[in-house]
Amino acid sequence: MLNDRARALLKALVEKYIDEGQPVGSRALSRLSGLDLSAATIRNVMADLEELGFIASPHTSAGRIPTPRGYRVFVDTLLTIQPLTSATRTHLETQLHPADSQQLVTAASQLLAELTTFAGIVRMPKRRLSGFQRVEFMRLSESRLLLILVTLDGEVQNRILVTDRPYTSAQLRQAAQYLNEHYSGHDLDGLREALRQELQILKNDIRHLTTQALAMGEEILKAPPDDYILRGETRLVGHGDMSSNLDKLRRLFDLFEEKTGLLQLLDESQNSDGVKIFIGGESGHSPLDDFSMVTAPYEVDGQVVGTLGVVGPTRMAYERIIPIVDITAKLLSSALSQH
Repeated sequence: MLNDRARALLKALVEKYIDEGQPVGSRALSRLSGLDLSAATIRNVMADLEELGFIASPHTSAGRIPTPRGYRVFVDTLLTIQPLTSATRTHLETQLHPADSQQLVTAASQLLAELTTFAGIVRMPKRRLSGFQRVEFMRLSESRLLLILVTLDGEVQNRILVTDRPYTSAQLRQAAQYLNEHYSGHDLDGLREALRQELQILKNDIRHLTTQALAMGEEILKAPPDDYILRGETRLVGHGDMSSNLDKLRRLFDLFEEKTGLLQLLDESQNSDGVKIFIGGESGHSPLDDFSMVTAPYEVDGQVVGTLGVVGPTRMAYERIIPIVDITAKLLSSALSQH
């Protein structure tokens, strides 16, 4: 759709606007683009770009600013990515070392906020419904038992089971032995039909107990509630583009608090191959019309389990933000997999 001349002028205009935040005029474009064009030719090309919806002319200035559509062309075809400095990469590697998953996710969101001066967001890793290594029962009273479940990841979970009958030590050992022999290491998510059939062969005295234990085990191994860690959102208040428009910020903060909309975007990004960018209205959520989200999925042992990213104004330095998000996702993946 755009010839080389129009692309060069659009690139120069977007870069100048991102750098200074002021509408860009034809005289500045003539100097920045490096093209030997007359002022009249540049004005004509800018008029074409405006007609195509890539730039717009604010009422208070003769210059032009990029539209979300112009940013999209710039990001997809004209952007020159800046590699991270060795100091920045070292800082990320130092902070994202193998640790508890909650600590890692929090550290990643904080680092994204610090390095970009925008809001850093990380979706909590989805927990895989795997299985257990072994179970044990401990009698607390005639009607209360302690279920001890060790997951395949080595995590120990304890739950109280309330029973309608007393169980002897022999019965508790028999029930635990049956569960460990038949279900240890299996994915509980695929065992429902097998359970219905196999439990029929058990004696009545432990059938109810094993059914309770497996139901409780499945509940333990379910994924935690949807959530994300957000850091640095207050940095947006002081950003030049937003500081004068508190209503836009208020609507954005409402979206942060409500969570559902952002979780949908993060889930959509989870299926992308590398960095995915939502610019303005592309997100489908009106509070983000003046903002962009730069996201990337992260993994544990080769399986995608979540997404992280940055939320900031559309006038952001994409060439710098994109590699920060990309490297953070890779380093988080490595740290979580080692943990």
